[in-house]
Amino acid sequence: MGKTHRCTTDKSGIRLDKFISEKCPEFSRTYAKKLIADSYITVNDQIARASLKLGVGDRVNITSPPATLNQLLPENIPLNIIYEDEDLLVIDKPAGLATHPAPGHLSHTLVNAVLACLPSLPDSGSTLRPGIVHRLDKDTSGLILVAKNSLALNKLQNQFKTRSVLKVYLVLAKGHLSPESGFIDAPIGRDPGNRKRMSVVDNGKEARTQYRVVKYVGSCSLLEVKPETGRTHQIRVHLGAIGYPVVGDKTYGVKSPHLSQQFIHACRIGFKLPSTNEYKEFTSELPPNLEQALKDIT
Repeated sequence: MGKTHRCTTDKSGIRLDKFISEKCPEFSRTYAKKLIADSYITVNDQIARASLKLGVGDRVNITSPPATLNQLLPENIPLNIIYEDEDLLVIDKPAGLATHPAPGHLSHTLVNAVLACLPSLPDSGSTLRPGIVHRLDKDTSGLILVAKNSLALNKLQNQFKTRSVLKVYLVLAKGHLSPESGFIDAPIGRDPGNRKRMSVVDNGKEARTQYRVVKYVGSCSLLEVKPETGRTHQIRVHLGAIGYPVVGDKTYGVKSPHLSQQFIHACRIGFKLPSTNEYKEFTSELPPNLEQALKDIT
């Protein structure tokens, strides 16, 4: 079911994201921006930007209103928790497990699993992402943080915003990447031809990725990748854009007979603990299936 709202005279000139948060008080403005970016909200049946200023009579349609938090159910999904304190969890997420629910897909996610351990999680600005500080793609394995209270959530989110969190990934890319270390600096935005994909576009948001070749594996390159920004699908889009697509990535990369998932693993994360400000780093080894793929490809 969807909702449709008309822009009236008294709202003429209002930004779309503000209009949504006013008409739907259950949505924060941050969450409204997310819905707009994900094409759940249209204006006169057209995809729009959050900054669009509405005119009298404009028809705003919400095609997939999301569920509320009280509709999310805890699920007994095993979790590999490698660190826990009063503020947060560091979880080694398996590939195939989505980070959080989405409209129409409310079950079998990391959030559902965490709710089985912690019935109360802080509001992250989205009704479907309680406690979520950052996200990993469903088919990306590795380290992810979950906040246990609002103060910790805010402090951790601020570290991500100021780019002070160390994020390191192991990635297998097709081809022998040269030079063996460097930066990819290219703006990322919605693909004009397919709103479900991201791409390098002139009017996109700043995106910068550092990489280093760990070793060549057959006709591929095993990379250590450090994204300096946190754009959606950044690693996959950047490597594909320079001609070295991620192995196993069905959307931006190349399929592989050795993999049923994309070869991206969040292997290291470093940040300051919210309560003590102590800097800590955590690491995760490659899961067995990715280790086996390296052997098979060699």
